[in-house]
Amino acid sequence: MREATQQLSAVSDTARLDAELLMAEALGVSRSDLLLRHQKTEVPARFAEFLARRMRHEPVAYILGRQEFFGREFLVTDDVLIPRSDSETVVEAALEAAPGFGRALDCGVGSGALLLTLLAEREGSEGVGIDRSLGALSVAAANAARLDLAERCHMLKRDWHEEGWREGLGTFDLVIANPPYVEDDAELAHSVRGFEPAGALFSGPEGLDDYRALVPQLRSLLSESGIVVLEIGASQGESVAGIARESGFTAELRRDLAGRARALILR
Repeated sequence: MREATQQLSAVSDTARLDAELLMAEALGVSRSDLLLRHQKTEVPARFAEFLARRMRHEPVAYILGRQEFFGREFLVTDDVLIPRSDSETVVEAALEAAPGFGRALDCGVGSGALLLTLLAEREGSEGVGIDRSLGALSVAAANAARLDLAERCHMLKRDWHEEGWREGLGTFDLVIANPPYVEDDAELAHSVRGFEPAGALFSGPEGLDDYRALVPQLRSLLSESGIVVLEIGASQGESVAGIARESGFTAELRRDLAGRARALILR
């Protein structure tokens, strides 16, 4: 563990934690069980494989195949973005702004972390998740099954850049979206640019192309009192709010725990 931590310090700011998580996975035990009961256990062979993958900057979540979000565990593969705690701001904003929603739509469902968390938090609600990636839809469906939510949600292949993508969806009390919003030439950690799906990250020179395509189309999907909650980049609050106002929405900003702009509530 000490040797692994020393090696990982060259590629990770959380080297000790990474080593513990990878060792626990290699042993097939929890991290707490590792620390309490396995300090003298022989090192399993596959730990070396996990360590080598992490040394190549592969994210721990992809090596483990899962990531915690809002107190629940979600399967992840390199077909989907890794759910991040910053995105919990979107869930909290949605639950506050639409506390009694009946139907929710997630545009760009990815792993399903946002939509499935909302459905799990609101008993009796139903949801639709759309994505242009079949790989992402497969992961989202698997997570819905793991959380016993498969009967309350549907995953559909749709692309808001294509004609007719809204057909048959109906209307929703809540629409959420974490669309691609990273600038094409943005400086990103190798663990992000080298491993997470580019199609879910990048959106033109300003990172705004998907907002410009998606937001003007959302009004027809909303029920009479329906709202939209968008995840945004930390510097995009005013730009995306402007796109929303041009489409007939008001926009209210929400910040994450670090004080950065993170979500917009559109009405």
